Amino acid sequence: MENKNQGLLPDYEKLFAEEAEHSRDGASVISKLLRQNSPKILLSAIMFAIKDSIGLISPIVTSNIINALVSPGDDLTTVIIKNAVLLVVLYILHIPGHAIYSKYVDNMLRTISAGLRRTIIRKLQHLSITYHKEIESGRVQSKFIRDIEAVEMLNNQIIKNVVPTVTMLLINVVIVLAKNWIVAAFFALVIPAEIIFVKVFRKKLADKNSLFRRENEMMATKVTEMMNMIPVTKAHGLEEEELIKLEDGIRRLRMKALDVDRLNAYFASSLHITMQMFNLLNLVFSAFLASKGIIDVGDIVLFQSYFSTIVARINILVAAVPEITKGIESVRSVSEIMFSNDVEDDKNKIKLRYVHGHLKFDKVCYRYPGTSEDTIKELELEVRPGECIAFVGGSGSGKSTIMNMIIGFLHPTSGQYLIDGKPVESLAMSDYRHFISVVPQNSILMTGTIRDNITYGMPGVIQKRLEEVLELANINEFLPTLPNGVDTVIGENGGKLSGGQKQRICIARALIRDPKILILDEATSALDNISEFHVQKAISELIKNRTTFIVAHRLSTIRDADRIVVMEQGRCVEIGTYDELMEKKGKFYELKTLSDVNVEG
Repeated sequence: MENKNQGLLPDYEKLFAEEAEHSRDGASVISKLLRQNSPKILLSAIMFAIKDSIGLISPIVTSNIINALVSPGDDLTTVIIKNAVLLVVLYILHIPGHAIYSKYVDNMLRTISAGLRRTIIRKLQHLSITYHKEIESGRVQSKFIRDIEAVEMLNNQIIKNVVPTVTMLLINVVIVLAKNWIVAAFFALVIPAEIIFVKVFRKKLADKNSLFRRENEMMATKVTEMMNMIPVTKAHGLEEEELIKLEDGIRRLRMKALDVDRLNAYFASSLHITMQMFNLLNLVFSAFLASKGIIDVGDIVLFQSYFSTIVARINILVAAVPEITKGIESVRSVSEIMFSNDVEDDKNKIKLRYVHGHLKFDKVCYRYPGTSEDTIKELELEVRPGECIAFVGGSGSGKSTIMNMIIGFLHPTSGQYLIDGKPVESLAMSDYRHFISVVPQNSILMTGTIRDNITYGMPGVIQKRLEEVLELANINEFLPTLPNGVDTVIGENGGKLSGGQKQRICIARALIRDPKILILDEATSALDNISEFHVQKAISELIKNRTTFIVAHRLSTIRDADRIVVMEQGRCVEIGTYDELMEKKGKFYELKTLSDVNVEG
């Protein structure tokens, strides 16, 4: 049932895609979003008018009774009773009417918000790894949390305030026009005053909200950075320095927020006084018309009530301007993610049903965007299925770039990278990656149990297979020491486990997928000798009968690799077995000698 409900959520990716080709404007995006839901919004307006008809009928009833009293006739009592009964009926109907309206509108708003969140999450998942590396995680969090909430408030303002207000405003104007066109003409004077107010303040409000939003994003980024740096900060006794740095950002954020608050307050108070002046003028004008016999005495109350209602509803519209301005700015912020073209597109690509693990780099070069030099230069390498290839080299030699190309995160800027004879550009990466497992240098675990982390994305794994993997990954060595065994909650990013234990869970996660291509990215470099022994034992089981790529920091761990590729400044300078390269006494021999010296030191 849950999956079925998820399928009912709207997808607004096409809407953003269409807008990306045109103005890329926040107001235009929200306009299209509302147009997609226009039938529902129209129905909500009709429902609101029906359930809130008391506000329309009450002034008419009051006017009828006053006019009957001023000019009494035989039917005075009947007039009073009929009008009173009408109001009582409307009062009674208001309660169920409001409940039905609220349920309908709340469901519509929640569905729109859920669809928007789903659309953004889908986009974040489809964006390339390069995009995620370039954008600060704090900015993404600010957009997804603060800006989405602001967009939700914008939708609330429009659907719960603006649409009903405009609906009732039009009905009020029609009734007044039907009663007396002279009074209706006087009412029309209010509209230009409101337009002037909005024009004067809207640009300033938009500018202030934009500055506040950017400052908020910067602050979110700094807080995320601070949280990541806490171990270093505390280890060096730099708490006060870090606090001073953040306090400066907090002060700037406070000033930007106060600027917005002050402008909003000045806007609201100025508008209130202006509308009260119009209210007074309407009372005087209506009294003058009644004294001349142009309207009935009771109509003074009717017109005054309608005028007050119209003014109040216009005030609601104008008061919503700051919130709408803020919401539109947040739509622009969210659109920065949605308008990005840095996505992986699997449309019309080959969907692999099986991967043998035959990979070939044919004069492959890769250059990162915005740089002037290739990171990988003319790489020539053919890997047979089941072969174990190790990459070694100094920092910046291109090892990680090659791993990202094997995973499909990066594509060659020249040359060809072939998977089972097919160019990587022609393949659907999401299908290809089902045959890959990666064990990174830094163990990436989610909050949950050991079972959750090992079977991530594979809920149908049977218990017997899980037990096999626990044994192969050498997890059973420490499992008895945990309170709930495989169902022990390990905390955020496995905070309750040692480095070696976390790495073995990552290995088990790779094993359970039975991958055809395996990538070990310095999987033991951050471990002590005892942890490395256990992890290395698990790795030896993991690499059997799989095409394996190893990035090694400790060169002694790759002695059994079929071939070792030595990288230097983006080029393959040597390739061979461990013994061949040691005998050659070239670059690998030099790196191995330095490695041994560092270990001894």
